[in-house]
Amino acid sequence: MLLLFETPAGFALFKVLDEGKLSKVEDLGKEFQSPESARKVVKLKAFSKFENTSEALEAVTKIIESSTSKGLRKFLRANCDGETLAVADSKLGNAIKEKLKIECVHNNGVMELMRGVRSQLTELISGLATQDLAPMSLGLSHSLSRYKLKFSPDKVDTMIIQAIGLLDDLDKELNTYAMRVREWYGWHFPELAKIVQDNILYAKSVKLMGSRDNAAKLDFSEILPEEVEAELKEAAMISMGSDVSDVDLTNIKELCDQVLSLAEYRAQLYDYLKSRMNTIAPNLTALVGELVGARLIAHGGSLLNLAKQPGSTVQILGAEKALFRALKTKHATPKYGLLYHASLVGQAPPKMKGKMSRSLAAKAALAIRYDALGDAQDDSMGLENRLKLEARLRNLEGKELGRSAGSAKGKPKIEVYDKDRKKGAGGLITPAKTYNPSADAVLGQTPNSTARKVEEEEPAKEAPVTVEGKKEKKKKKRSEETAVPSDRNGTAEQDGEGEAKKEKKKKKKHQAENDGVQNEIENADEGGKKKKKRKHAEAEQDDESETPSKKKEKKKKKKSED
Repeated sequence: MLLLFETPAGFALFKVLDEGKLSKVEDLGKEFQSPESARKVVKLKAFSKFENTSEALEAVTKIIESSTSKGLRKFLRANCDGETLAVADSKLGNAIKEKLKIECVHNNGVMELMRGVRSQLTELISGLATQDLAPMSLGLSHSLSRYKLKFSPDKVDTMIIQAIGLLDDLDKELNTYAMRVREWYGWHFPELAKIVQDNILYAKSVKLMGSRDNAAKLDFSEILPEEVEAELKEAAMISMGSDVSDVDLTNIKELCDQVLSLAEYRAQLYDYLKSRMNTIAPNLTALVGELVGARLIAHGGSLLNLAKQPGSTVQILGAEKALFRALKTKHATPKYGLLYHASLVGQAPPKMKGKMSRSLAAKAALAIRYDALGDAQDDSMGLENRLKLEARLRNLEGKELGRSAGSAKGKPKIEVYDKDRKKGAGGLITPAKTYNPSADAVLGQTPNSTARKVEEEEPAKEAPVTVEGKKEKKKKKRSEETAVPSDRNGTAEQDGEGEAKKEKKKKKKHQAENDGVQNEIENADEGGKKKKKRKHAEAEQDDESETPSKKKEKKKKKKSED
């Protein structure tokens, strides 16, 4: 059996001298405690050295992807004839078996053997020192890390950061120069500022025209529309501006040349920025545009740093000052930062801008991570998410596409309420039970008594009547009770019992009324006593208040008598 071992310097093949020891996995680590015992287990058979770092990187990446490189295939064909090969990766063993027809083994014993060989590697391979192995492994690991990150000059986002910064500076300079041209030439032709609003067209018109006296002779059709050209020529004839010397016009024209050259360079820089953004962050560009995407990358420092930020941070990126001011003053925090300038947020109504910016920030965070760490270079994910956001925007505005479920006109269907129908998918349930008064059982009642009770309940439902009306009704009931026909002999005794009960009830009512009258009289007496007590107390207070004055009068009388 042969053992394939990968090192930063190359591939090594070891011959296993005692295959029986592989069955004892627990004791296999003791065999590699010293170089002498390790040489009794394995012996170096062949070694394939890497020529340079690129070859080592290619071989290692192929092994990671569970495939074989050209150098490894040649090495195994030359040294593995009819031998079983022990490998550290089962997928790599399957690839070797398919392409080279070599039997491969991978189990716990092989892994323990690999661990032992690694511990005594410098002793088993002659000419490979520890001080040489460490820098080789470090360099190979760095190369492998760059390969995993797909590092390339096309993915450098520093160019985007510098380009967007320069673009903003150019916009400021262009605005400053254009306003200077308008102010300077306005002394000579002030009406031109209102006729031509665009700064670039204004500079081109001034450069072509020079003095306003030349406006009637020149053709502005390449620069301005016909209507604007006619208005310009009319205004030039009746302009209120002052005259300007040829030297002043020359300097104004040179400033116009500077404005036009800056505008041309800005257009070239924008095209460059657009191409770089489509290369580095295509999905982010599809979502928010080139300028907003570039400003997000510049604000985050790099695309990789921006990929580490959550969607909530991306949403308010650029509004940090407002955020901390709101947190300090305990006011509402901002809903958007740089994303406010995205087209999707701009299309949303004012009340929905916050919701739209939150949704856009969530999708933009996913797009940034996909651009920074993904392998694909297309913008399919960004376009798909943009379509979803546009559909959400239409839903927020109340413009749903197609027919919604339940109605042909896109409105929800209003069903008639049915108490016997379940709310879920089930069918009808048993109808709701109602109260059945006929099922009530009352002891000691007759049909006549129930009829009388019904008659007693009916007047109770009517409006309240006076005491005299109640007495008249009672007399009528008594006369009706006495007028019962004598044919009902079977129920006479029961009627008598009912009358006796009624008489008892009447006596109780009279007693209750008498008790109520006595209580009222007692209350009235108590109230009168209380009033008397109060009058007596007031009189005493008056006496107390009057006594000192009376005493004074008595003293005065005594003095006068003396």
